[in-house]
Amino acid sequence: MRPVWTALWLYVALPLGLDLVGPLAVGWASARAPIYVSSWAVRVSQGYREAERLARKFGFVNLGQIFPDGQYFHLRHRGVVQRSLTPHWGHRLRLKKDPKVQWFEQQTLRRRVKRSLAVPTDPWFSKQWYMNNEVWPDLNILQVWRQGLSGQGIVVSILDDGIEKDHPDLWANYDPLASYDFNDYDPDPQPRYSASDENRHGTRCAGEVAAIANNRFCGTGVAYNARIGGVRMLDGTITDIIEAQSLSLQPQHIHIYSASWGPEDDGRTVDGPGILTREAFQRGVTKGRGGLGTLFIWASGNGGLHYDDCNCDGYTNSIHTLSVGSTTRQRHVPWYSEACASTLTTTYSSGIATDPQIVSSGRPAQPCSPPSVLCPASLLLPRVTPGAPEHRHGAQARHLLSPLHTCWPTFAECGLGSAQAPGPSRPHAGPSPVLAALRTRAGFARAQVPSPHLCPQVTTDLHHQCTDKHTGTSASAPLAAGMIALALEANPFLTWRDMQHLVVRASRQAQLQAEDWRTNGVGRQVSHHYGYGLLDAGLLVDLARTWLPTQPQKKCAVRVLHTPTPILPSMRVRKKVSACAGRANYIRSLEHVQVQLSLSYSRRGDLEISLTSPMGTRSTLVAIRPLDISGQGYNNWIFMSTHFWDEDPRGLWILGLENKGYFFNTGTLFRYTLLLYGTAEDMTARPTGPQVTSSACVQRDTEGLCQECNGPAYVMGHLCLSRPGTLIAPARQ
Repeated sequence: MRPVWTALWLYVALPLGLDLVGPLAVGWASARAPIYVSSWAVRVSQGYREAERLARKFGFVNLGQIFPDGQYFHLRHRGVVQRSLTPHWGHRLRLKKDPKVQWFEQQTLRRRVKRSLAVPTDPWFSKQWYMNNEVWPDLNILQVWRQGLSGQGIVVSILDDGIEKDHPDLWANYDPLASYDFNDYDPDPQPRYSASDENRHGTRCAGEVAAIANNRFCGTGVAYNARIGGVRMLDGTITDIIEAQSLSLQPQHIHIYSASWGPEDDGRTVDGPGILTREAFQRGVTKGRGGLGTLFIWASGNGGLHYDDCNCDGYTNSIHTLSVGSTTRQRHVPWYSEACASTLTTTYSSGIATDPQIVSSGRPAQPCSPPSVLCPASLLLPRVTPGAPEHRHGAQARHLLSPLHTCWPTFAECGLGSAQAPGPSRPHAGPSPVLAALRTRAGFARAQVPSPHLCPQVTTDLHHQCTDKHTGTSASAPLAAGMIALALEANPFLTWRDMQHLVVRASRQAQLQAEDWRTNGVGRQVSHHYGYGLLDAGLLVDLARTWLPTQPQKKCAVRVLHTPTPILPSMRVRKKVSACAGRANYIRSLEHVQVQLSLSYSRRGDLEISLTSPMGTRSTLVAIRPLDISGQGYNNWIFMSTHFWDEDPRGLWILGLENKGYFFNTGTLFRYTLLLYGTAEDMTARPTGPQVTSSACVQRDTEGLCQECNGPAYVMGHLCLSRPGTLIAPARQ
């Protein structure tokens, strides 16, 4: 009778259970099964008239073009359900048969998570310690302000859940041309207000970039005279169309797009931009800013607690985005930080109780209360630093986390390997092979983990208020966007690749604590946690003033393996490359390096993948992810590393694949392509260009653009340029 009762129980409980987990299933749709919506992206060759014909013929509503060239259109059908687990085959067949339709795609829901961290209310610091010389080193922003730079003439748009455009600390810098609401398709990006104020993220990021100075309210933005806009695109249905349109808004007007969101940072998701969003990135860097290229600044991710890797995020590991990580005031790895090879640079954010968060308020500082912690060793899982040496320790890492345990002190505070203190736990059948492997690795990088006693951060918030809750890499990326705005004001001729070169050179190791710092083939210090280190605004601007334009980007594709090969427990795939020598796309100095892989693996998170360059630099493309138990492997997934910047790519490249988990894992490597990006120029031996200087300007127009320069300087593009070594006397004020 037991099977009968079991079947009866399932018959009754299953419908109820589906109702209860329905929202959760929708939330995880991007990682599990696609959910189709009533929108289609359609490409036609004859523009708007042809799109209108299609709409009338098949009963669609034409919502307009996606890109300005009038080839891609957004069509919606009112007779199709808003959400479905299956595509609409009828419309698929009709569009497929129409000879004027070059391409189409029914849109699917895309899970995008705002990279902010919910922290409890606690005392806050009012001083902006990260740029007022209170700590060393800070971001060196005061030095730039002393040069008269404040972001004047630069436009930044925050792609998020809207922006409170009438906020007292934002209204004077608000730019309606850099703003739009793609959730409701209207020009007003004002956030939707709710009891929980969930749509505050964009307003907070905006204040970090361009909060007004000297108005006795909140704090001061890094580029406090920059124009700031906001795109409301995260507060509703998110599709490939929505993302592409947001990233393509006014590309000749907006200089910098700042994004602090992405796929779920849950340690098991592998997701990235869709076809249209990838096209938006490509168009942005090739056509934006008059051909100089749009600058896309991206937060690296907050999945550190779940041992996530930002190389499994197709936004942060795109060559077209500039990925920004975080460090604490004590120069430690924050508990939320993700380590990966695509991170280019780092700015400050919050850490534990002794590390104040970023502030922009004039309120008096208040001390932080020390946390009271209880640290059962059974609740702790050591952080793995890619590339760190292996050691052994005695920690009993049994559980990733406990739903009852709210205190997460540093491992140093907990005394790793000490006797277990009493505390909550849950039944466990024994440690997984992945956790067993982790117990033999001690590359902690002294990561900070969350505590309920965080010192607060202050920036602009909803309802014309300031907030003390904005943190994570969401707080780091807007700081970098503001610093880049200062560099663009100093030299508006910089291309998107110029800026990445400058950021590499203007980032410093700065005693940031990590065990994986390595010196690459051209002598630069680089880390998976911090990229090239802490970004220095003063150095960035100084380099920008004399930077010569980078030669055109070259791409060299090397097809290494295309026959199925079993993946051994530890294997190396070696390939000697010439970097396309003797051809037009020859590369002498590397920029980005991509590895495109198709492979199957019984437990994807157990597989560590690395790449070693001919100059001996080893970069971990993806470290082990204990929560990633998928058996799908990687299907044409592109990993990216910035660790080989300026190296000579000629010679032997080694791809490493190593099983770090279950002994009986199996897999097959189907395809492996090495993609090299760079330039034919030797970037380590380039000369200094003319210096861009604002001090030599003696006459400006009403918009602040220079019309006449002093002495030997000459005007070019409303800027004063001087030859290398020429001394310029400052113009009289």
